[in-house]
Amino acid sequence: MRLAIPARGRPLWLITLADLSLLLVGFFVFMQATSHKNAAQQAAIGAGIRQAFGGHPADPLPVDANAVTGFAAGGADLPPGIAAIAAWASEATRDPRTRLIVTGYADASAADRLDGSGLALAGLRADRVAAAMTGAVSADRIRTAAVVIPGMRRVTLTISFDP
Repeated sequence: MRLAIPARGRPLWLITLADLSLLLVGFFVFMQATSHKNAAQQAAIGAGIRQAFGGHPADPLPVDANAVTGFAAGGADLPPGIAAIAAWASEATRDPRTRLIVTGYADASAADRLDGSGLALAGLRADRVAAAMTGAVSADRIRTAAVVIPGMRRVTLTISFDP
């Protein structure tokens, strides 16, 4: 009876080293690609990266997000806990190059409308949350938007980097 000796493979640390090396090469390629002094080239690279991750090329680069939920159907009264969201927004927008985008949502149901318009209700929700944020974030750094999407009754707050 003969014992089979297993074939000797490569050590596991070699695979980890190869992964690390590829990550480092990718990082340096990315750094080189974004180190252009030309502002137009930097903007084109940023727009390409945003588009590759599903964003529109003209959108600002989002860096953090939060949401205000708990709106009643057809209502725009602020739910409890808005002070905690304002504290978060204040902390998240410490960098003066950031902006706060407040997007109100209304679902497409007949009950979630203001004077027959879901978009008007979504806008009112966004405006009320933005008004609650003005003590924590400068009003000139807040932008609002409104969207009607089935099943969505909330307001999202997105911190964007807008150099």
